[in-house]
Amino acid sequence: MGAGLCAPAAMAAPARKPVILVVGDSLSAEYGLARGKGWVALLEKQLAEEKIDATVVNASVSGDTTSGGRSRLPALLTQHKPSHVVIELGGNDALRGLPLKNTADNLKAMAQAAKQSGAKVLIVGMQVPPNYGADYSKRFADTFDSVARETQSALVPFLLKGVADVPDPTALFQADRIHPKAEAHPTMLANVWPELRKLLR
Repeated sequence: MGAGLCAPAAMAAPARKPVILVVGDSLSAEYGLARGKGWVALLEKQLAEEKIDATVVNASVSGDTTSGGRSRLPALLTQHKPSHVVIELGGNDALRGLPLKNTADNLKAMAQAAKQSGAKVLIVGMQVPPNYGADYSKRFADTFDSVARETQSALVPFLLKGVADVPDPTALFQADRIHPKAEAHPTMLANVWPELRKLLR
């Protein structure tokens, strides 16, 4: 009998612990909040409660655009070797009036790079207020859906659903009316978690 028949190589390799990389802007970087109150920190608690042994790496930077995220992503993929990448970018592109095509191209490039590294991808969408104009608002929201479909990534259509679209949204925002208060972040996590949970199965 050959010794190779009982070699350790024949045994199944243990599953690698999931590493969830979040690449976002101020909405994910706890801007204006006490540490531990943002939705990404709440995600870590959610994982612990559900006994999912995973590491969360929050690589979000306040003020970041899709261009900034795209330039930062390769090094993050090399450093952290994530199994899952959550892309929460685009809001600052709209605030700066950047072309929608650039936003779409950057998101697509990020999703493709993450997938090529072996990670599953979740794109977190954003919407802009009506004062941007109905046509632009629709095309902006559609950008995330189009990129998700084209790259076969999972999608959260609107991170601020239940926060920015309620009758009196100002109650859930900080004084700048751009960044949600801590009370809004459990709702933001509730928007993200169902889609991320599917990817963790």
